[in-house]
Amino acid sequence: MRETLKRTVFRSSKLLHFAMTMLLFAVYYYFFIYGAKGLTVDVMRHSTMAIVYAIVVLFLFRSYNAYNVGLSRIRMLVYSQFLGDFVAAGIMYVLLVINHLRLLNPLPLLVLLAAQLVVNVLWSYLTNLLYFAMFKPRKTAIIYSDADALSRISEVHDFDRKFRVRWSIQSDEEDVFTRLSEMEGVEAVFISGISASARNGVLKYCVENSIRCYVSPRVGDVLLEGANHLELFSAPVYRVMRAAPSIEYVIIKRLIDIVAAVLGIVLCSPFMLITAIAIKVYDRGPVLYKQVRLTKDGKTFKILKFRSMRVDAEKDGVARLASENDDRITPVGKIIRACRLDELPQLFNILVGDMTIVGPRPERPEIASQYEQDLPAFRLRLQAKAGLTGLAQVYGKYNSDPYDKLRMDLMYINKMSLLEDIKLMFATVKVLFMKESTSGIAEGQTTAAKTEEKEFAVK
Repeated sequence: MRETLKRTVFRSSKLLHFAMTMLLFAVYYYFFIYGAKGLTVDVMRHSTMAIVYAIVVLFLFRSYNAYNVGLSRIRMLVYSQFLGDFVAAGIMYVLLVINHLRLLNPLPLLVLLAAQLVVNVLWSYLTNLLYFAMFKPRKTAIIYSDADALSRISEVHDFDRKFRVRWSIQSDEEDVFTRLSEMEGVEAVFISGISASARNGVLKYCVENSIRCYVSPRVGDVLLEGANHLELFSAPVYRVMRAAPSIEYVIIKRLIDIVAAVLGIVLCSPFMLITAIAIKVYDRGPVLYKQVRLTKDGKTFKILKFRSMRVDAEKDGVARLASENDDRITPVGKIIRACRLDELPQLFNILVGDMTIVGPRPERPEIASQYEQDLPAFRLRLQAKAGLTGLAQVYGKYNSDPYDKLRMDLMYINKMSLLEDIKLMFATVKVLFMKESTSGIAEGQTTAAKTEEKEFAVK
């Protein structure tokens, strides 16, 4: 009962923040857009605008994990909420301009965003204090099979205010769950890499004893996540098959790609022109470079990017990803890579149909081949057309392990839909300004594979 009351209080704090966000927008709308007289003229239209704003804000807050208290730092909460406010304000400004058929003074909108920022800072700070005052760190156990499996959940130690790791067990035995009974007061369990039979035993024990269990899924688990439940026999049956999106989804997705690519090219043309001039002036080399990449069903195409490295970056003939402090990257390249400007020419790839906006990131055939030597399932990513952004690009990193990339790409493929695509498009805006999402691989490596990292460390 106390746990339910705590969560009710916490949910109420979220509703309070949303109510404050809506109130500030209502004040802006009342005083700077229509005024008291105008509001009484067309109540239905104004109510519709308020509903649209509420839906947009809720969608953006959800896409940006704006209420992820307990798992996000205060500055990340503030950043996520403000980004949601900013994008929502931009959308509403465009709608209001269309409605009035004239440009509106943007200054009141900036005042609205400033007021919302103050609310975000206060709410995030106070709610964070309230959360950790109500919810004490859970006594946590980690059960893993080997060092690689442990590394996949090592970030749990970064959340020491939520999870207090007291036990760490390296075991793959079927009776490992019996060791849990010897742990006094365990409240959370993390599982990574152990056998299916051992994992099932742990899961059953945790459910029976009201212990929270967090599982790092295998590729097979992710495939089952997208399976269809069939009433085929008297026993439950799951149907797992290759991704087969509906023709309606494929057509609408292609139309969105074309419209978005055209708009993107028009809006970004000044930035592309400046970038092209900067690259040409620096070393007189080619502005663009073409590189063979893989897309759906293993087909190849030439991806377009602004050149950010020296012309002779791969003069030794070895295909490699960019590393941290890579001396092949030019000064201009460092800037355009940090701002993601080097990716803009891919809008032309999208326009001609080589790529889509949302999908698995296209790999080079040479690097994909290396990954598949240790991870044959890596080719399962090729069930969908390669994309500019996607689940792995948003929630992973440039140097994410290929196994992690595979799992995230399969998670996207399992639930491909227009709503998921739109959500990932907006979520991409969030990572554009996060430096860690572009972190390079370790010095001496050519790919992001952890096995290669181990070999390099030994050498």
